[in-house]
Amino acid sequence: MIDLRLLREDPDRVRASQRARGEDVALVDALLSADERRRSSGVRFDELRAEQKALGKLIPKAAGDEKSELLKKAGQLAADVKAAVAERDAAATETQELLQRLGNLVHPDVPVGGEEDFVTLEKHGTIRDFAAEGFEPKDHLALGQILGAIDVERGAKVSGSRFYFLTGVGALLELALVNAAMAQATAAGFTPMLTPALVRPQSMAGTGFLGQAAQDVYHLADDDLYLVGTSEVPLAAYHMDEILDADRLPLRYAGFSPCFRREAGSHGKDTRGIFRVHQFDKVEMFSYVAPEDSQAEHQRLLEWEKQWLTSLELPYRVIDVASADLGASASRKFDCEAWIPTQGKYRELTSTSDCTEFQSRRLSIRVRDGKQVRPLATLNGTLCAVPRTIVAILENHQQADGSVRVPEVLRPYLGGREVLEPVAK
Repeated sequence: MIDLRLLREDPDRVRASQRARGEDVALVDALLSADERRRSSGVRFDELRAEQKALGKLIPKAAGDEKSELLKKAGQLAADVKAAVAERDAAATETQELLQRLGNLVHPDVPVGGEEDFVTLEKHGTIRDFAAEGFEPKDHLALGQILGAIDVERGAKVSGSRFYFLTGVGALLELALVNAAMAQATAAGFTPMLTPALVRPQSMAGTGFLGQAAQDVYHLADDDLYLVGTSEVPLAAYHMDEILDADRLPLRYAGFSPCFRREAGSHGKDTRGIFRVHQFDKVEMFSYVAPEDSQAEHQRLLEWEKQWLTSLELPYRVIDVASADLGASASRKFDCEAWIPTQGKYRELTSTSDCTEFQSRRLSIRVRDGKQVRPLATLNGTLCAVPRTIVAILENHQQADGSVRVPEVLRPYLGGREVLEPVAK
């Protein structure tokens, strides 16, 4: 959530942020009104309680009619105090509920607009000319079947659409990717983490995934637990309700977890293969830093993502995501999109978001810097979303006979294998 003090001091900035997100600007005024009622009713309560305490000291000293009058006044004060408490608590509840609905403040450099209004910041690698090489590229599913690596038919039989099996070299390729990604993250100073796949509501809400993203979240009603769509959630909640010493920052974690997404808003999109699925594994970077260091950390996370994609020898671009496509928690987001030959376009492989103080305020995570205790900043960055990375590797490194060249960075994790060969039928 944002700082209420900032809302009071500069409501126009918050209105502009809501407008850029394509969200309800009227929410800002409703929140200002609720906050004013909360504060004024709190003052009213304090005044009534002070009067009540003063009256309580007079009653024992009074007698006769004076005491009767004071007791009558005390009864009215008790009723007034009760009403003031109810008004204060109701206004506080409304303020909190409205505040939870407000997205993070959009960074001023973010391009304004929707999904297609991003700005391309840079491009890397060379897109292969398959026609010049004399063959037409196969898509990842056809290659996965040739290699005996992907089985979506049995995935659908067992679990339904958008589920799959990775088999043979497909399973080995996932393990190689995860181990190589964790090795890079560890070398960069991240602490490896295996995180829970089920979290409590406060963890999911605290990271901002029960607002506009709620339709994509799986909920186990009997247990009131949520399946995570990213290990960002348990990594953000790891220090929930804690005060961290400033000399411990930055704290950097690399989490590996299964991820579950309903993909409720993507019917008819990417239905072939394993690009958009309900369950996948992912290595996620997560940082806790002082607020003034968040923009620099955001650039570092992006550089680590670029290092990873470059090591996989993939052509990719970096985009500055537009304001209405940020998600509730992000102030700014960069995506790295790899070229997918058979689609003839770039598709998102990694993403990194600067969430500033938004999540730490919701999760009550603070930093002690000298005598000052204040919220800190949180950031996240995908290092390897496995299925999409497999899609990009298979399609970009395929050869005319259906085999796939293995990027050098993965070879030590595949027993030195340089090529994934077609399986005999």
